[in-house]
Amino acid sequence: MYAVTQVLHSYWAYLVLLVLGIAVINAIVKSAGGKEYGPKDFRISLFTLIVTHIQLLIGLVLYFSSPRLALFSELGMGGVMKDAVNRLYLVEHPFINIIVVALITIGYSKHKKKLTSAPKLKTIAVFYTIALVLLLTRIPWSAWLS
Repeated sequence: MYAVTQVLHSYWAYLVLLVLGIAVINAIVKSAGGKEYGPKDFRISLFTLIVTHIQLLIGLVLYFSSPRLALFSELGMGGVMKDAVNRLYLVEHPFINIIVVALITIGYSKHKKKLTSAPKLKTIAVFYTIALVLLLTRIPWSAWLS
C-alpha cells in the first residue's frame, strides 16, 4: 500500500503544481489587467482547492503508513531533527504543506465573500501565490528530479 500511495502522491503533486500555477497566473494577470471575475475564474480557484485537498488526504495516508514514521521512536525528535532528509520528510514537508492547504482554503473562502471583481482576484492572487511559494520550498527536489 505504501508504494502505491507514494507513487500516487508524487504524480498528483504535478497536477497540484499545474493547477495552482494556472490559478496564480490567472488571478495575477486578470487583477493587473483590471478584468472582471467570471465563472471560469471561480472554477479554476475551486478546482485548485479540490486538487490540493485530495493531495493532502493522499499525503496523510502516506505519512501514517510510512516506514519513516518509526524513526520518531528509534531516534527521538532530536535525532530526526538532526538529519536533514528525515527532517524534510517527517516534519518540514508535512507541516508546510498543511499550511499551504490552509492558505488556499482561506483564500478561497475569503474571495467568495468579496462583492466585486478586483478584491476577489486580489485575494486569490495573494493567498494562492504565498501557498505556491511555500509549496515550492518544501518539495523534496532530490527525490523528484531523480
